[in-house]
Amino acid sequence: MGKAFSKFSQLKAFDSLETLSARQYHTSFPSHYHETYNISLVYEGVFKASINGKQLFAEPGSILITNPYEIHANPCDDNDSISFFTFYISPSFLQTATGQQPFFSTNVITDAGLFAVLHQLAAQLDSKNMNAYFEQQFKTALQQLSQTHAVHAEAQPVKGITTSLFNTFLAQQQPDKFSLDAAAQQFGINKFKFLRLFKQQTGLTPANYFLLQRIEAAKKLLREDGDMLGIAVELGFYDIPHFANHFKKFTGISPAAYSTAYHQQDNTV
Repeated sequence: MGKAFSKFSQLKAFDSLETLSARQYHTSFPSHYHETYNISLVYEGVFKASINGKQLFAEPGSILITNPYEIHANPCDDNDSISFFTFYISPSFLQTATGQQPFFSTNVITDAGLFAVLHQLAAQLDSKNMNAYFEQQFKTALQQLSQTHAVHAEAQPVKGITTSLFNTFLAQQQPDKFSLDAAAQQFGINKFKFLRLFKQQTGLTPANYFLLQRIEAAKKLLREDGDMLGIAVELGFYDIPHFANHFKKFTGISPAAYSTAYHQQDNTV
């Protein structure tokens, strides 16, 4: 197995488009969600995903997509190795580009022509050598993807985060102060029933739900300030290594790499 390599980038253009280029990657991701559409081009290996209880396998040459707030996990065995490129596209930009808010009910797409077009765009982004027609080509590719493989979001809502049973409880919680015993007592049930109900409602365990809240808060703070220790302490992590381990567990990159990518954004359009 070759040496793993990954590169995370952000652009000021396209509503702060983020990308992740990975080679010989063999890291698992637990159940989580993104606020963006994740569009991954699979180059080598089999990109595994568990989405809404379905086990999916994206082969080389296919496109793996998750919708915003769609709960998913990416298991990876020790001997697995995948290479891929992911576009993290904001819902607002995709709606601007396509004229709709698409929902991708089929998460693994096999479309050789579209894959080739997206690959050319990914190569330009990866090399930071975008031609004068990049923006139009990018929007045209997203239009093709949406028109061919998606439906309007209103037609099929995303099966992701739903919290109706816990709305008041969650509004009162501090992500770094959660106590399972106290929460179960508040609802008058044992902790095992609380865990089961919480996961039924949100698709996540309480631990992962509140940890993801802290990770999203960390991203905002990293975009404002590079003080790693201050951010770690503010969000209830023990120290920088504890913060970095959890951040990378859900994002695939370190908080330092995320901060560097944001503050060195490419202005090229």
